[in-house]
Amino acid sequence: MLAKSLALLALVVPACASMHTEPLLESGYRQMYNLDFDAAHSTFAQHIAQHPDDPMGPISDAAAYLFSEFDRLHILQTEFFLHDQNFSGDRKPTPDRAVTSLFEQRLNGGLALAHKRLAADPREANALFANVLVHGLRSDYEGLIEHRYLNTLESTKEGRHLAEQLLAIDPDYADAWLAIGVENYLLSLKPAPVRWMLQLAGNATDREYGLEKLRITAEKGAYLRPFAQLLLAVAALREKRRDEARSLLRPLAAEFPRNRLYADELSRLEPRIEPAANSATRKQAP
Repeated sequence: MLAKSLALLALVVPACASMHTEPLLESGYRQMYNLDFDAAHSTFAQHIAQHPDDPMGPISDAAAYLFSEFDRLHILQTEFFLHDQNFSGDRKPTPDRAVTSLFEQRLNGGLALAHKRLAADPREANALFANVLVHGLRSDYEGLIEHRYLNTLESTKEGRHLAEQLLAIDPDYADAWLAIGVENYLLSLKPAPVRWMLQLAGNATDREYGLEKLRITAEKGAYLRPFAQLLLAVAALREKRRDEARSLLRPLAAEFPRNRLYADELSRLEPRIEPAANSATRKQAP
């Protein structure tokens, strides 16, 4: 089963007008996407110190811990997502338990802050979005590391419901569309009988609708924009649309030059140009 990732979070180039973003969070996500996890943790710690009541601080730090585990376990490559057997085998990755503990601490702390804000104002958009991210990050860990796919389905469905609530309040909160797009697209890849069962369980499985919503985040999103672009590149590769995948990966490789993953994936897709034959070699011996 293809697990869904809200875990690989992104950053702002520009943010949508209605979404409130913080400069330190933006810097931390940029560092994270450049695979500079120590710097990202330091930046997120500064944000937490300056905004101790903001749930996005600890939740972003949790994302950096999970993202570093995905990098260590080689889960970030697009090749991993192209082969369904990576999601169905019995062989599980071995997580770093110390990192897992820190990941859970940050998630629980951020969730408590989000609930406190929502108790005061159930329509606070950023607190609702933080709640969406908690469900996404947990489903990523459960699916991609622990292979507990039933838990993943429930977490993803709940995250999608929360995203729908947020978008009913603020339709321009472009990052929230990713939770809806991911569930619809990835579950649409399952065989028809499985999709039918998932629909009965309340999951969403509409492929075209999912891609449409991923494109909104890829074009207008803030923290999740590059991740939406990566997912669209994976979708293009699964459907053998290599030119489209290249067009999505090139700006990511340029924006995050220290991230070897984008460059490596792009190098696999670039057309190979054979060197022109030397004129001397073309001459036939007399």
